[in-house]
Amino acid sequence: MTTQSNPRLQATFKRLQDKTAVVPYITAGDPSVTATVPLMHALVKAGADVLELGVPFSDPMADGAVIQRAAERAVARGVGLREVLHMVADFRQHDTQTPVVLMGYANPIEAIGQADFAKLAAQAGVDGVLTVDYPPEEATEFFEQLSTHQVDPIFLLAPTSTEARVQQVAKVARGYIYYVSLKGVTGAGTLNTDAVAQHVQQIRQHTQIPIAVGFGIRDAESAQRLSACADAVVIGSKLIETMEEVYAQTPQDDAAIQAAAQWLQKIHAALN
Repeated sequence: MTTQSNPRLQATFKRLQDKTAVVPYITAGDPSVTATVPLMHALVKAGADVLELGVPFSDPMADGAVIQRAAERAVARGVGLREVLHMVADFRQHDTQTPVVLMGYANPIEAIGQADFAKLAAQAGVDGVLTVDYPPEEATEFFEQLSTHQVDPIFLLAPTSTEARVQQVAKVARGYIYYVSLKGVTGAGTLNTDAVAQHVQQIRQHTQIPIAVGFGIRDAESAQRLSACADAVVIGSKLIETMEEVYAQTPQDDAAIQAAAQWLQKIHAALN
């Protein structure tokens, strides 16, 4: 597999050096279709270093209740993979620096076709793709196609990952590796920082690319604790939950965007 990596992701982590990157996750199309791109810009202004943009899917098996609800709302609004690519292209008209990583599932990619998707993703300005149900041993050709277009294939590792799986992922991963800090779905459980640090250290024995930690980070304190061992922290469920709560009281995009940005600013401040 080619070792050519995405220049925006490389530049971002190089710029941060010893700092911990802030990586918010949002679901495209939530809290509304028209709010997504303004929300992306607001999160960057609030301190996001990389944006993870969830592709709505009808069966988000790795996601907890909060992100499932967001995906259901977005699917009901007609948001699919092609619409997400349009959103990224729109975002790129005013931001050519912040990396955007798509996170989702294989079915929407298969519907477009792997080769066509890789090309369209690069044209839109996507920097990385994390596909939950493309295991590294079964999608080598797809990862080659992504890398040909300088789109980084990003992989999940979990507390249950074997040494063999860690080694396998380390050989093909680009951009960063996403370490799932908890067993279960997004937003579940309680963090054991010491256990996370131990697993991250084991992964570092096999790779030099950055390691992001996500699942279960719900406040500035937990983000700060993990920053001691992680190159990046990924925050999704709590961010979406914050917007969801505001939208239930004040169903206005601006209010939800402002609440999300203010919450992320606290995380950014704690890490810097």
